[in-house]
Amino acid sequence: MTTVLLMVPVTFSISREIDVSPIPFLMSEILMSNIGGTATMIGDPPNIMIGSSVKGLSFMDFITNLSPVILIVMVAVIALLSLIYRKHLHASPEAMKRLSGLNEWDELTDTKLLAKSLSILLLTITGFFIHQMLGVGTATVALTGAFLLLLITGENYLEWALSGIEWTTIFFFVGLFVLVSGLVETGVIAKLAQLALNLTGGDLASTSFLVLWMSALASAFVDNIPFVATMIPLIHDMGRMGIDNLEPLWWSLSLGACLGGNGLLIGASANLVVAGLAGKEGYPISFLKFMKVGLPMMIVSIIISSVYIFLRYLV
Repeated sequence: MTTVLLMVPVTFSISREIDVSPIPFLMSEILMSNIGGTATMIGDPPNIMIGSSVKGLSFMDFITNLSPVILIVMVAVIALLSLIYRKHLHASPEAMKRLSGLNEWDELTDTKLLAKSLSILLLTITGFFIHQMLGVGTATVALTGAFLLLLITGENYLEWALSGIEWTTIFFFVGLFVLVSGLVETGVIAKLAQLALNLTGGDLASTSFLVLWMSALASAFVDNIPFVATMIPLIHDMGRMGIDNLEPLWWSLSLGACLGGNGLLIGASANLVVAGLAGKEGYPISFLKFMKVGLPMMIVSIIISSVYIFLRYLV
């Protein structure tokens, strides 16, 4: 979601300069945001939740296991989007010349703050790669980076930063995890795990595909965060009930939950944020307009993911 908040205003500015509709670019940004976020542990909330709850999964494990299929999905989706919007991807030579004459450096107002922010960002990303060697979690790395940036930028930014935190969202997650823990303690999650195993006969391939497609379809209709919060203890229970190798299930959950958000407008936070910003600019993205593009892309992505899961983990 942070990515689209940064990119959408830029997209509107560029589309105004070259006199074209921003809709093809906005749809591409939504889909690519959800797809690209699947490739790393910190790219999308479901991956953060999975990485935090599964012992032994590192930052590099997400990259090595998910990046190959995500690159294939990205190429396929970009090709399909180019085909769908091919008539809208043209600008006049005069508009392109006018755009190339703009100087982006004129927009920078605080180069010192930019240098400090980029330095801390580089250190934080490096920390994600080596967090296991350091013996700390990814959350500790992220919080350390935030603390260091506040420390070197001065106290004037502290109140401003704290005022921008989505406290309502944080307390929503607190309540959500309390609720899921209650379902675990009362045996509801274990019961659902047993039903899933009965449905697939305990077969690893069938269970992996069930998790993948169920995650994708569910995440298209509801936000993937509460769904993943429910699925994580369910998969843990599957491990206690006889499935020895849970690795394909974790990657199936990640791919299904993250890519499934592209199916419908309500499937992911990035979708709603972009639609809201587009509506304010006079380019509304309706539920049906989004579904006509997003749902086929989601299905193609999950089919590719199914083939990948089968060939890499189940053959």
